[in-house]
Amino acid sequence: MSTAIPIDHTDPLNARILSVSEDKIQGFSADPFVEIAERSGVPLEQVLERVRAMLEAGTIRRVRQTLIATNLAKGALVAWRVPEEKLTAAFDFMFREDPFSGHVVIRSTDQATPGSEYRLWTTLKVPEGVSMEAHADLLMRYTGCEHYRLMPAKGIFTLGVGHVRRKSIEPGDMAPEPASMLVTGAVSLNDLEWQVLLALKREFEPGEIAPQPWVARAREAGVSLETFLEVARSLQGRKVIGRFSTFLEHVKPLQTGKRVTRFNGLFHWAVPAGREVEAGGEVGRHEILTHCYWREGGEEFRNVNIMAVAHGTEKPRLLEHKAAIDAHLAGKGIPVSYTNVFWGGRSEIKPSEIAPQVYHRWFARMSA
Repeated sequence: MSTAIPIDHTDPLNARILSVSEDKIQGFSADPFVEIAERSGVPLEQVLERVRAMLEAGTIRRVRQTLIATNLAKGALVAWRVPEEKLTAAFDFMFREDPFSGHVVIRSTDQATPGSEYRLWTTLKVPEGVSMEAHADLLMRYTGCEHYRLMPAKGIFTLGVGHVRRKSIEPGDMAPEPASMLVTGAVSLNDLEWQVLLALKREFEPGEIAPQPWVARAREAGVSLETFLEVARSLQGRKVIGRFSTFLEHVKPLQTGKRVTRFNGLFHWAVPAGREVEAGGEVGRHEILTHCYWREGGEEFRNVNIMAVAHGTEKPRLLEHKAAIDAHLAGKGIPVSYTNVFWGGRSEIKPSEIAPQVYHRWFARMSA
């Protein structure tokens, strides 16, 4: 009688695999599943079996090669002010009808604060040459949103996941050096590069979880494997390629009834102008954070300029992590004139589409 393959993220073997596969395979790997096996110490056959089973069960919501999309398309975090009675419908529209809105989250604060009326938060990517304002204005027509605030990233300090790995992190745990800032900037691609990129970034189906996965993707792109790998490595050198990752379904209950995380906090800090790079480096070095950016919140958000995200199963524990970061900034002599936490509630996460041809077809249809 066959034994069911464990699909829980807390299973010891699965946890070993996930501690690597979530965010440790940085850049482009010619054989990512082999690299996951080598780095986790789990035999390749078991890595493939477990990843496939967790993907089929929904424990892993997607497996894909990520991109540094901020270097391929203009992007921003968007805060939307929506009448409460239209909030659910606006959320559903952003998630289901706009392929260029990625993270869609309803957020709230513990008390009324500057910006707390902005309940709906999304990430937006549009191709170069397209107006983010025109896109947001179009979304307002369909959703009844009253106002929005675009907050493009001026710099990136942390970008990862690693929810399983982060469960053992203590408040104040940090890298030995401040995080370096990645400056965003558009990279132009030729037709061959787009051809490879579109095949490269497509999510993996369970049947594609196999050694040498790029062989089939090269055929899909209509190029030789040698050309595919050469173009992919070139794109990595141009800072277009992110990481190869297995993304956990971290908020919704899994088949087992467990959740990977229960809470996520969007942390805000307002630091003096001219000290954003220093402050972002000190915040971004904290291991608990999955994201850390320099973004300008404007007057609606008391001029916050450093934003970071942390996930956890207990709200008080996340506040302990936040307090440790606050204390570290104070210890470094970096003044903070204002800080806040926007807690995530209902959320849906999907990769933002970035292909120009897809965008122009969508916009023509929606604006007709």
